[in-house]
Amino acid sequence: MNIDGSQLMHSKTPDKSHDKTIDRFGQDKLYIQLTRILLEDINSGALQLGQQIPTEEELCKKYDVSKITVRQAINNLVADGYLIKIQGKGTFVANALPVVGLAMKTRLTEEMFGEEVQLDRRILYQGIKEPPSDIRIYLKTDESIYCIISRRMVRGRTAYIEEAFIPHSMLPLIEKLDIAHGSLYSMLQEKGVRKIFKMIQTIEVSKAEGDSAKRLGVEDGFPVLVAHRLFFSSDNMPVAYTKIQGRSDRYKFQTEFERIR
Repeated sequence: MNIDGSQLMHSKTPDKSHDKTIDRFGQDKLYIQLTRILLEDINSGALQLGQQIPTEEELCKKYDVSKITVRQAINNLVADGYLIKIQGKGTFVANALPVVGLAMKTRLTEEMFGEEVQLDRRILYQGIKEPPSDIRIYLKTDESIYCIISRRMVRGRTAYIEEAFIPHSMLPLIEKLDIAHGSLYSMLQEKGVRKIFKMIQTIEVSKAEGDSAKRLGVEDGFPVLVAHRLFFSSDNMPVAYTKIQGRSDRYKFQTEFERIR
């Protein structure tokens, strides 16, 4: 389910969980019990899709538990895909079914796997720009596309070039955001009209050409590692596309898969 600013439900539904209590003498930990109570509320419809759940303070008072207990319960349900946190607004019901599968983390490493590096990001271009035709096909839109081209530096040397393309309606306030110091993923999650639900990544070896070769500081035809990432919302609508081109002699991708509970 997609949640945006126009769909958030601030009205409260009738409380159907008034008879549910925490058993302080039970075998299950308090946060496990609270997780179960909130999950039952979601499954029963007491908390509906798109509805904001009670605040931490309200849950603490209602069930006479600490904020740590409440946060553990909420984080469990966020991790399982039932809830979503939206900065500045609160926590909302995102799904009546758990998200199952694998979570993927991709890390850039220099020279060998396992060595994490610090990257300096420099914006080379940002603004409305007509993208290549294949990107319009990926994004399935005829509207204006906002383009961000950035260079990532490692110890003063160019590691890779990243091109990001976002339909302007997906992130209407993008011109006002701190692109240089922010994560595109985080910006889309916090400010975007649609939230990212999944990402498809394709990695290939290609040859640097034209502007890309110049930005990477290599000759035309130099082999580069290219990662294509297409981001989708929960209703399978493309949200953004990024293309990362990096020198094959300076970096590798390390991908870590982590099972979602």
